Amino acid sequence: MRPLVAVPARFAASASALRHAAEVTARALAEAVWRAGGEPVTVHPHAPGGTADPGEVAARLARFDGVLLPGGGDVAPHRYGAAVAHASVYDVDDVQDGFDLAVARRALATGMPLLAVCRGLQVVNVALGGSMEQDMGGPVGEHRHRVHPVTVCRGSLLAGATGAGTVAASCYHHQRVARRGAGLTVAARAADGTVEALELPGASGWFTAVQWHPEDTAAHDRAQQGLFDALVRAARAARG
Repeated sequence: MRPLVAVPARFAASASALRHAAEVTARALAEAVWRAGGEPVTVHPHAPGGTADPGEVAARLARFDGVLLPGGGDVAPHRYGAAVAHASVYDVDDVQDGFDLAVARRALATGMPLLAVCRGLQVVNVALGGSMEQDMGGPVGEHRHRVHPVTVCRGSLLAGATGAGTVAASCYHHQRVARRGAGLTVAARAADGTVEALELPGASGWFTAVQWHPEDTAAHDRAQQGLFDALVRAARAARG
């Protein structure tokens, strides 16, 4: 049986062929998990008032073998102590934030295999007490619609998954890590110093987080597909 990988859904105002607002998972993400031998399962975010019940989240994740925290809109700045939101902050949703944060904390606390992508990295950072630089400087400074080289740290889980010291990262983010969350270490950086990956040495389970979108190029880039392969291997091992 394919190991089950939970993918928290993203809210969408509309979707092709549907008459209502939708909950979606990027097809490229699902296909990358499937190619790796996993079964991607979209999970409904539930966090009334922006706060998810930890017991409910634990019970819902118990049936899964791994988690993939996908990209999406910005995490609300108040979640990391910012009093004012930058004008560029977009698509903030309290339910989405509350659920993702609870999922991240549960997966890390229990050693559940976890791959976090773009917003997912930011969620993990905030979940562990870190903060974000709300805007990297507009079109000149931000990493939107860019494929650029990222240097991977030797000995990291990321290096083991990608099999590379440098990877071509497909990025779409205007924010970056400011203060790292408790215990997190840098696993990759861009040439301008931007943190492009985070890990948690000593964690009981497999975990890595990347600021880019590996699903964009995974179909033809073995290094990027390697991230999904590593997640599914860890999920299969966790199932026992």
